[in-house]
Amino acid sequence: ENIACCLDLQRPAWEVWETMAEKDALLYPGLDNVAGEEFLQEAFQIMLEEGVRKGMDVSEKVCDWKEPEELKQILDLDLKNNGEPQERLLERCRDVIRYSVKTCHPRFFNQLFSGLDPHALAGRMITEMLNTSQYTYEIAPVFVLMEEVVLKKLRELIGWESGDGIFCPGGSISNMYAMNVARYHCFPDCKQKGNWALPRLAVFTSKECHYSIWKGAAFLGIGTDNVYLVAVDEKGKMIPADLEKQINQAKSEGAFPFFVNATCGTTVLGAFDPVAEIAEVCARHRLWLHVDAAWGGSALLSQQHRHLLDGIERADSVAWNPHKMLMTGLQCSAFLLQDTSGLLQRCHCAKATYLFQTDKFYDMAYDRGDQTIQCGRKVDCLKLWLMWKANGTKGLEKRVDRAFAFTRYLADEIKKREGFQLVIEIAPAIKERMMKNGSMMVSYQPQGNKANFFRQVVTNPAVTRRDLDFFLDEIERLGRDL
Repeated sequence: ENIACCLDLQRPAWEVWETMAEKDALLYPGLDNVAGEEFLQEAFQIMLEEGVRKGMDVSEKVCDWKEPEELKQILDLDLKNNGEPQERLLERCRDVIRYSVKTCHPRFFNQLFSGLDPHALAGRMITEMLNTSQYTYEIAPVFVLMEEVVLKKLRELIGWESGDGIFCPGGSISNMYAMNVARYHCFPDCKQKGNWALPRLAVFTSKECHYSIWKGAAFLGIGTDNVYLVAVDEKGKMIPADLEKQINQAKSEGAFPFFVNATCGTTVLGAFDPVAEIAEVCARHRLWLHVDAAWGGSALLSQQHRHLLDGIERADSVAWNPHKMLMTGLQCSAFLLQDTSGLLQRCHCAKATYLFQTDKFYDMAYDRGDQTIQCGRKVDCLKLWLMWKANGTKGLEKRVDRAFAFTRYLADEIKKREGFQLVIEIAPAIKERMMKNGSMMVSYQPQGNKANFFRQVVTNPAVTRRDLDFFLDEIERLGRDL
């Protein structure tokens, strides 16, 4: 009788009961934590077995290649109204790993990143678990302090006693930040007035530079037509005399030169531009010198190879990606500045009052989020910090030296092999066969007027001489009938 009094006679009884049940449900958590922990334990085991152990096992395939339509059918990617049981979800986890490329495999040579450092992986997993944003000390106190320590160490390796910097979502963004900060340094009014208040700006970079320089010029409104390409020598290094010529040419055309990009570790040839000589040209013309050391910056850790970057301490800014040669894991990209005046903050800040209040109870200097064009910013320092703690600077130096040693070994072996040349015109056909076979993975591309050739990248510490010998044998086997 009392229950009947509670019913809304204007609504069906089932609606009333449903509403009451929903209200009761709000008294309890909306997640089943016990079931969630069980799922995570099972999922972590799959990751360890299928992703790490098998992924790093040289006897396993680098990839299990499927054509797109077949892969769509296998994965059943459509999202549906009702959820699936845990057993089915775990199978889906296995399938995702099975049909993905194993970039930690000793015979994955396809990109500038490869390998798997267990300590860095642990850092990445902790980062994901904590799920915080690195814009203020109050929300990310540990990582704000950690980031500054890591950036300071990177600056010291460059040769700077002080400076500034921040972790960015990739080297392309680091290069764009450099261009934007350099423009602001020359023309602070551009932040408010835009490009209308500026002369025609000119950017200078080598013909072997990363394509992000063009993208940055386009994104910032400078224009790709205003990117002047400097000639390179037979090894792919920028020719400083031609840089000077291009600068004078731009001036004669009414442009305002303001930014020079030197590359330490070009994407294709791995060339290191002569930074010291380029710095002299920049000093004469009072231009901002940025060094894109995304690939080659880690050579600074090596006493044997850091000479390749001689003069980098004279740069105004540097981009450095530890996720490449150091194997930190995607993504880990540092943008570093020699400036100590707060230029990065002034260039990018918007002073959002809901994040960067001026009356906080702690020192607001620790709130670094207004230095970026982002709001939310992923933590990228923990994986590098934890890996560095585990290996030490000496251990990372050995990792770099090992990569260089294997490069020399492979070059020597290629010279001994009959039928191998620097340029192989049948690269695409061999690449197709290796992908479908799953035996290894290496990238190819053209270079200038030369035909396609294989670009071998050796940074994974799991690689042995046996893997490099296999690389040569496999190319020979796959291309024997071509």
